[in-house]
Amino acid sequence: MEVSEIKTSIEKILDDNKANNIISINLKNKSYIADYMIIASGTSSRHLQALSEILVMELKKLGLGNCKIEGKDSKDWKLVDTHDVIVHIFHPEKREFYDLERMWSEEIPKEKSMI
Repeated sequence: MEVSEIKTSIEKILDDNKANNIISINLKNKSYIADYMIIASGTSSRHLQALSEILVMELKKLGLGNCKIEGKDSKDWKLVDTHDVIVHIFHPEKREFYDLERMWSEEIPKEKSMI
């Protein structure tokens, strides 16, 4: 599966399961950790947990069985690592506090890319 197809599938899964304010950030010239970062919000800690578990389950059905969830004990944030796409699912207040969209949306010269 191509990375752009993975990204599109993740966005659809999140949208279908009522994630809010889904944003995709292209990391190709900013970091070597992944090609894309997707940030979304859930409505409650239960919703965050459900979104992360559903996402991993649906990605396994698409052949991406090596995805993992970070932040399992957190009530405010989950991270799903698909290797090529990193997905942050936040409670809205934590999302605003960390403001990853602003941090990662700035253009960075390739020679200053982060690892």
